[in-house]
Amino acid sequence: MGELQVLADKLPEVLDFSKDLTNLEPASKIHLKFLVEEMQAISKGLEKVVQELALAENDGPISKNFCQILREFLHLAEAEVRSLASLYSGVGRNVDALILYFGEDPAPCPFEQAISTLLNFQRMFNKSHEENCKQVELEMKKASENDKSKMVASNKQADHLLQAAI
Repeated sequence: MGELQVLADKLPEVLDFSKDLTNLEPASKIHLKFLVEEMQAISKGLEKVVQELALAENDGPISKNFCQILREFLHLAEAEVRSLASLYSGVGRNVDALILYFGEDPAPCPFEQAISTLLNFQRMFNKSHEENCKQVELEMKKASENDKSKMVASNKQADHLLQAAI
């Protein structure tokens, strides 16, 4: 509890660090394994559409409209998949950077473990801070009550002396 009080006295803005980590809770629900699987499924699906187009082009004039629409779709879908792959790659770099920032090796420390550790730390820190604030408040209340008791005792003593003097 003492370390938190020192932190509260010297760097009070640090105590609110969890306000900067509002996305930590939702991030803890992400499993990169599923993102990898989804990215692979999307890529395979796009490959199948390309194969379907190649097969349809061999059908001749009967598939002309279908092939035209499929080409237009592929043009858009390929751009979207490239954009998605770029975002996914960025996620990987950011995850590694986050893990390295906290002094861990990304290879044995997966994203889920790093986020779970951060989330647990944040929860424990906030709970300790709340308990510390309650303790400080309780101590201040006791000190205030002590001061009031001393004043009452002092007033009684003064009244007693005044009564004796009269």
